[in-house]
Amino acid sequence: MGVIKSAMADALLTSMWIFSMPFLRVFTLQISGFLGVQTLPLAIFFITTIVVSLMMFIFTLIGSALGGANFNPTASVAFYAAGLKKDMSLLSMAVRFPAQAAGGVVAVKAILGILPRELRKTMKGPSLTTVGCVGTGAKYTGPSLNPANAFGWAYVNKWHNSWQLYYVYWLGPLTGATLAAWVFRFLLSPPPTSTKEKKT
Repeated sequence: MGVIKSAMADALLTSMWIFSMPFLRVFTLQISGFLGVQTLPLAIFFITTIVVSLMMFIFTLIGSALGGANFNPTASVAFYAAGLKKDMSLLSMAVRFPAQAAGGVVAVKAILGILPRELRKTMKGPSLTTVGCVGTGAKYTGPSLNPANAFGWAYVNKWHNSWQLYYVYWLGPLTGATLAAWVFRFLLSPPPTSTKEKKT
């Protein structure tokens, strides 16, 4: 797949992913209400985990159908640094990252466009995707596991006005993904197997 087509697929998938995030809470509340466990925090956590897993599965299938599209820049960096995506290059990532960021902005604008005004104040931006431990730091930096998601909310809410935010939302996650991928590639990955054909 060409770089431009990959970037367009990334933008589309990123928009779809970020647009679907507010529905995570809706699905969780509907399921917990149906099961009658809405007052049990552990049950809510379990249901949320299952819903997130199903969403990841569905979006992985959609990404595969779009020719390997990705909705998370940190995953793109990690796959490239670990050597797991042979068709990725620095040039393709330089084109795909802005497309993913643009997809994030489009999704946030779409969410705010359909959301009733009285509910807009309840939207916390990147903290919508915080699950588990990430939720602990949300009140400090609004961390997100996906820089495109964080950038979308920061751009729309005009929070992107200092370099510190770029460090928090882009440099930190991308550096962490690269370092983790290098640890995998150089310390944990199995050695390549060579297949030699026997001459007869």
